[in-house]
Amino acid sequence: MRIDVVSIFPSYFDGLTLSLLGKARESGILDLRIHDLRDWTSDRHRTVDDTPYGGGAGMVMKPEPWALALDDLAAGSDRPTIIFPSPAGEVFHQTTARELSEREHLIIGCGRYEGIDERVFEYAASLGEVRLVSLGDYVLNGGEVAAMAMIEAVGRLIPGVVGNPDSLVEESHEDGLLEYPSYTKPSTWRDRAVPGVLLSGNHAAIAAWRREQQLARTESRRPDLLKD
Repeated sequence: MRIDVVSIFPSYFDGLTLSLLGKARESGILDLRIHDLRDWTSDRHRTVDDTPYGGGAGMVMKPEPWALALDDLAAGSDRPTIIFPSPAGEVFHQTTARELSEREHLIIGCGRYEGIDERVFEYAASLGEVRLVSLGDYVLNGGEVAAMAMIEAVGRLIPGVVGNPDSLVEESHEDGLLEYPSYTKPSTWRDRAVPGVLLSGNHAAIAAWRREQQLARTESRRPDLLKD
């Protein structure tokens, strides 16, 4: 998979060189490229924003640098999926991550200030599938943090990124429920013992216990998931 990220703060994404995603980039499983939007400006100040029409606080990102960036990054790609993190977008779920992990090419545009000129989204639709995606009902200073979360959620689902693919199946939200609790050695720690069923060696009983824990934890913490 190829992922292109456009931001005015490309160093935000230095952390993606670490851990599993970093190894995936080194091995060629994930082709992740970070771009500076200012590289597509034409004035000596490398200006990417201007005052909003109609007045109001803040600045709006200019359309032309975005159009030039999208033109270059979409060239030679068969209608990539173009994602703009936005509090006005669809909420990002695990199902969204799995859906996006099956795409060949993602372009993620990170807005700043009061947002991106609305015409950019219309123009982007002529180049590929456009998705405005939100992490939740709150506002961040820009799209970078949301983009990093999405890249990690999507990237770890690409075959070969996570060493043991079975671990992906048992995680929270994969089957609509939260994950069961996990324990490791020692079996008793500070007077707190591991549930006996996990020490029994009875795999059927362990599977049943874990399912019960998933249901109980979901009912307690996220009852809305049971409704869905």
